[in-house]
Amino acid sequence: MDSYMALWMFLAVFVVLLSGYPVAFVLSGTALIFALIGLQLDSFDADFLMALPNRLYGIMGNEVLIAVPLFVFMGVMLERAKIAESLLEAMSELFASLHGGLGIAVTIVGMLMAASTGIVGATVVTMGLLSLPTMLKRGYDPAISCGIICASGTLGQIIPPSIVLVLLGDVISAAYQQAQLDNGVFAPETISVGDLFAGAILPGLLLVALYLLYITVTAWLKPDSLPKPDRAMALEPDFYWRIFKSLLPPLMLILAVLGSIVGGLATPTEAASVGAMGAILLAFISGQFNQRVLQDVIQNTTQITSMVFMILIGAALFSLVFRGFEGDELIVELLSDLPGGKVG
Repeated sequence: MDSYMALWMFLAVFVVLLSGYPVAFVLSGTALIFALIGLQLDSFDADFLMALPNRLYGIMGNEVLIAVPLFVFMGVMLERAKIAESLLEAMSELFASLHGGLGIAVTIVGMLMAASTGIVGATVVTMGLLSLPTMLKRGYDPAISCGIICASGTLGQIIPPSIVLVLLGDVISAAYQQAQLDNGVFAPETISVGDLFAGAILPGLLLVALYLLYITVTAWLKPDSLPKPDRAMALEPDFYWRIFKSLLPPLMLILAVLGSIVGGLATPTEAASVGAMGAILLAFISGQFNQRVLQDVIQNTTQITSMVFMILIGAALFSLVFRGFEGDELIVELLSDLPGGKVG
């Protein structure tokens, strides 16, 4: 009975999520409702909820998660510095003579912004506002245009410094150490956020290459859906200098943040603080930094960080109730029945 309740609880989360409710409230609300049902049916032990305060304290006191607000601050500040605008303008001119050139430019800028900011929402909104009107004006297919923007904007989920990887790093590290202890390894190794960052670089670049390949093939098969300008744009004398100036700031920030983490020179938290200061410096150099901008960035950072931690709190409550219904044992049984054994 308990395992069936865990299964129904899992399905309920998917149904409510698809209805459009916020993730944090879906996780916590579903957990509380099923906990009350379980108490009425005498199939849930309320002692599981006694561990919730310690879970919440562990989330708030986790040093690894300090990197989250710092990376968010860096991303929001870079958005206000209008780096994406100058990048998109330069890349659009560079690939203007090609079918699908604007789509290629959007993808490359999305990759650079993902590696500079680490947050998805700001990138998608910025790319949509900047590039979608231009793409539609040039006769691009609306469906393909929106797909390119959404795909390139969400590269921040996998390309470091991804906020998702920071959160996963803490969870995977704890799970990996616990698995080693369960197998009799009493000096367990750990998986750091830097390891995840290093492991995600190649898949992220491969994904970008596949996006570019798709745009190129689509432009070749359906040139009318991704047309090139009727007249070739004349390159100005300072064209390559403007491209260099547009690429230099994000590349320097990427090198400072990711290079220090992957190279073992700094922890993710230390690198995130360097990135935040670098974003302030870039905004100051571009003339976009003032007291009002700083206040807006701090406010947006607080809101986004609060959302992230609300999701973590909801997930902690959900996991406790899920384990109370023996959901973890159900998952172990399901995975154990798969062919191939432990590595299947």
